[in-house]
Amino acid sequence: MEAGLHGDQNGMTETLAIIPARGGSKGIPRKNIRSFAGWPLIAWSIAAGRQAKTVTRVLVSTDDEEIAAVARQFGAETPFLRPAEFAQDNSTDLPLFEHALKWLAEHEKYKPEVVVQLRPTSPIRPRDCVDNAVKILLSHPDADSVRGVVPAGQNPHKMWRLTNENSPMKNLLDVPGIDEPYNAPRQILPPIYWQTGHIDAIRAATILNGSMSGRVIYPLIIDSRYTVDIDNLQDWARYEHVVATSGLEMVMPDGRARRAMPEKIELLICDFDGVITDNRVWTDQDGRETTAAYRSDSIRVRELRERGIETLIISSEPNTVVAARAQKMGVEAIHGVGLQDKGRVMRDVLKQRNIKAENVIYIGNDLNDLPCFEVAGWAVAVADAYPEVIRAADFVLSKPGGHGALRELTDLILNKIQEKPNGS
Repeated sequence: MEAGLHGDQNGMTETLAIIPARGGSKGIPRKNIRSFAGWPLIAWSIAAGRQAKTVTRVLVSTDDEEIAAVARQFGAETPFLRPAEFAQDNSTDLPLFEHALKWLAEHEKYKPEVVVQLRPTSPIRPRDCVDNAVKILLSHPDADSVRGVVPAGQNPHKMWRLTNENSPMKNLLDVPGIDEPYNAPRQILPPIYWQTGHIDAIRAATILNGSMSGRVIYPLIIDSRYTVDIDNLQDWARYEHVVATSGLEMVMPDGRARRAMPEKIELLICDFDGVITDNRVWTDQDGRETTAAYRSDSIRVRELRERGIETLIISSEPNTVVAARAQKMGVEAIHGVGLQDKGRVMRDVLKQRNIKAENVIYIGNDLNDLPCFEVAGWAVAVADAYPEVIRAADFVLSKPGGHGALRELTDLILNKIQEKPNGS
């Protein structure tokens, strides 16, 4: 079937999402397939396209076979490899988008009406971001494109142009009706917005006429908390923390919404190895094993108990070191549990104690913790948990196991309790 410029035969506007992902990134090598909060970076943008109701097709334009393979794994099409001349350090967006549209028209007779650009370096998107941009575009016949914007962090009305250090400055922008905008209160200055990489919805005709935006550009105003642009490894770590801790309702590669910490908490259940310890073990010549734990974990565990929240360790480790450490911490431990039985044991505990699963927090690090994640009301992973565990978690801590992870979690719980009115 040929999809023309007025949509498909079912009446739905044909909307193509294109994700540009070249292989030659210099700042962060192989960044498009590097793991970001548990998934390849490119998977976040693919998910934004695939989960949007208004998008009919998701395509990755890349010059790299490995990136193409990862893209297909997460559900995007890669019908061609981008020519090398459109994948240089100084390549702009327009030639690669023109190439994609012309290739599809020539080889598949496919002609979408709307093109959505989803940049991989802005992976944190509101769930309705793509659909809202497309709807704004289609509801305004005069619009050439829609671009995502956020309130600007700096006001250009208070910025200056300098010829040199020995010449007077000139204010960057004048404001009609305000003689000295650089001295005016921010509240009376015009609101200013900064374009982001979250979303561009563009009429295909605009691109084929030689522009990535056209002249008539409508805004999609995005909450500034979603502002992300990954240029270096410091950005990478900072925004992974945003994914783990912000509680934002964002597009997730697995389509699952991460849950918030329960309002009512009755029980905190911990794995042992890799959570209480750093997952290492020392064995002497007689086979005796010792591990290292984080002493400060115990302090706030006692405070949890004072607040009516008990802590329990469930461990597959049969070594008596689990019981010894639990006794030192003043908590109960169930250890020697079969690798495949932790979820069943957890359910039995909740049934015996008449505790609702939705009021339970579980913290783990390894694959045998996943059944417990499915039971708990809030699933928490340590920072160095296995990728599958990070992907399944509702929250990822900044501290690794055995190095303050449990302390970080208990701090979070107690801080939330203290924020409630009257501490209730």
